[in-house]
Parts: sequence; C-alpha cells; structure tokens
Amino acid sequence: MDTKRPPGQARIPQSGNREAREPQPLWGGAESTNRSFVRNPASDLLGMAQDGTELRTSLEPCYAAILRPPVILQYVNGVPVNRISMKSTLIAAAATAALGARQAAAHATFQALWVGGTDFISQPPSPHTCARLPLSNSPVTNVMSNDIRCNAGTRPVGAKCVVPAGSTVTVEMHQQPNDRSCSQEAIGGAHHGPVAVYLSKVDDATKADGSAPWFKIFEDSWAKNGAGGSGDDDFWGTKDLNTCCGKMSVPIPSDLAAGDYLLRAEALALHTAGGSGGAQFYMTCYQLSITGTGSRTPAGVSLPGAFSASDPGILVNIHGPVSSYKAPGPAVIQGGTTKRAGSACVGCEQTCTPGSGPSGTVTQAPQPQPTGGDGGSGCTAQLYGQCGGIGWDGCTACTSGSCVKLNDYYFQCQA
Repeated sequence: MDTKRPPGQARIPQSGNREAREPQPLWGGAESTNRSFVRNPASDLLGMAQDGTELRTSLEPCYAAILRPPVILQYVNGVPVNRISMKSTLIAAAATAALGARQAAAHATFQALWVGGTDFISQPPSPHTCARLPLSNSPVTNVMSNDIRCNAGTRPVGAKCVVPAGSTVTVEMHQQPNDRSCSQEAIGGAHHGPVAVYLSKVDDATKADGSAPWFKIFEDSWAKNGAGGSGDDDFWGTKDLNTCCGKMSVPIPSDLAAGDYLLRAEALALHTAGGSGGAQFYMTCYQLSITGTGSRTPAGVSLPGAFSASDPGILVNIHGPVSSYKAPGPAVIQGGTTKRAGSACVGCEQTCTPGSGPSGTVTQAPQPQPTGGDGGSGCTAQLYGQCGGIGWDGCTACTSGSCVKLNDYYFQCQA
C-alpha cells in the first residue's frame, strides 16, 4: 500500500516486490498475451503500465545491487531538488533496466519431467508436458504471495504424467525455454542454494490451485567444503543441478496413496539473500497421477505460510564463511530422500562447468582481473550466457556477439 507522497512524486519501487515479467514471454500460448505493458525502462522504474495501472518493478535485486539508479529523496512543490536531475535518473534507469533484461539469462525454469527414464516431452502428442510452465524465467521473491506455490502466471494444463509409486522421476531445469543442451549451466550466475521437491494430494491435478497441503519428499541442500573459504565455495543443490545438466532425480515414496498430485520442484538462489526479499525462488509444478496400492497421505504445510522472509534459510549471507545451513520449509517426510549436496549423481551428464563467485552484492575485496577458461579450444558460450568472471573456468568465447563485463564476477555474451 502506498504511503503519502508529495504531488508529482513518482512511485519508487519497494524492495521485496515480485519482479515484473521479462520484456517478452518465454512460453507461447494465450496466457502469454493477456496484457500489454510498456517496456520503456523508465516506465518500469516509475511503476506504470500502458493502461496506467501499477506495474511492479523489473529491477531484480540481483542486478539492482550491481547498478542501482539514483533515487530522488527530496521534493519541493513536487519538484526533485537533489543533485541528480530527473533526466539523469531516467537515463540511468534505462541503462539498468536494459542490463537487467539481458542478465535474466542467468535465471532458469524447471521445464521437463522424466519418469523412470522416459522423457515425457518427447512422447506423443509432442511436445507432451504435464508442467505448468511460467511465463518467464524470473524468480519469485515474495514468500507471502500465492506465486510461491507454482510460480507467477501459471495455469493448469490438460495433461497428467502417470507415475507409479516407488518409481523415480527426474525434474529438469535450464536457463532458456526448449534449450536442453549441456553447453551452459542449468542455472547460472552463481545462483547457489538448495533444491527441494514437494507433493500435494489433490482431487484433480488439472484443476488444483495449489492451496492443498504440501509435503516435502526430497531435498538437496548444503554441505561444507573444507577446502573453501566462503559459502560460495561450499556444495549446494543448485551446483548439483549444474553438474547433472539440469537434472535432479527424485524417488517417489512407495507407500503413497494413489491419485492425483501436484509435484513442485523448487530451486532457491541465495546470491542476494543477505537482505530481506533478496532470496530467489524458482519453481514449477507438474501434474501427476500416481498409481499403486499405498494408502499414506502425509500431513503438509500451506503455501504461502510455510516460509517467512526472515527464516535463517532465506535471509542469509553466503558470501562469507557458512558453518551450518538449514533449508527453509518442513523436514523431508519419512520415506522421502535427502541427498547430500556434492555427492555423485547417477546416470547424469557431467558436461556443465559450474561457476563460482557471487553475481550480486559481495563482501570480498577486489581481486585481479579474471581470464576465464580456455576460450581458444572451441568452447563457446551462447548469447546471454556467462563467459567470464572471477572464479569462472568455463567458456570465454561467445557463439555470437561479444563477451561484456557486467561486474567482476559475471561477464556475459551480448549482441
């Protein structure tokens, strides 16, 4: 809710708000064209849409922490009187928003599901998916929003994936839609954090809204790396995703009652979690029909409600030494699976090179200019993929465009 402000004062985006969608939807379909927004970066900063209604800020904490436009603090008769002019402010805002749109490539989406080794996307009719794909690869940052259930802008789909109780499903994440290659990280930009998978028993998975209780069946969180000096060096679930080409295998408990479920795959990025509202949740819900003879329906938690912005697993600085870490939400149910971060994955591709070092606000002292990996060996990063930065040992040449320094820890291929 707005507080009172002098006449003529622009709306200043509030921290912790859910980010606006990216300049164009990533996924096709009617739901991606419901509303037309002005994509003038200055308009985004002022929080206005084409129809004059409120538009939440598109300046994600990740890159707002890197290049933050000047904020007007004082007004006299509705006129800004600080030393930086409105024109300069809007120019800075335009540059920052343009940078933000490009940096969104470091974001990611769970987009595919395997059941017992079968890739459901490749099954007829193709593409066959039971995933409620979000409109964008941007994260959810407001843990009290209904978006924390299945992501923003998602709707039920017509298909269900049939999953026998006791079998294993594999969720798959990548930065860009329909790009399932292993040439770049599944979730880039040093977005370190835990991975969790929940189930919710529902009457009809094609109609459920996510309000039924959720219980956690899988977690790949954190483990200490004795050779490292900070949390960035430790083992994390998202690093395991990158090692395994975006794939995470999740056993389904064998004694679950048959019926429809929503499966919620969640990756939590903590690179900007040192301030309230900085933690980034990336999640997708899959519609399942679980078969079997079991009868158990575990107790669950409500979403929103299971998380608080001040939970120690959400409000945390991982850029210094981390002695312990507990992922947010409930404990894994009896019969579920807890994977030790950094432990080997089974049958997964190991062709991604995880980066290191944060891409948001950092506490480390300045370090020498990085050189990256061997860019002359034929290895190339895709457009808007990472191509350098302190600690980066992946590709430094770009398939197209050039490698541009965004900060000491993140270089990006740009057109």
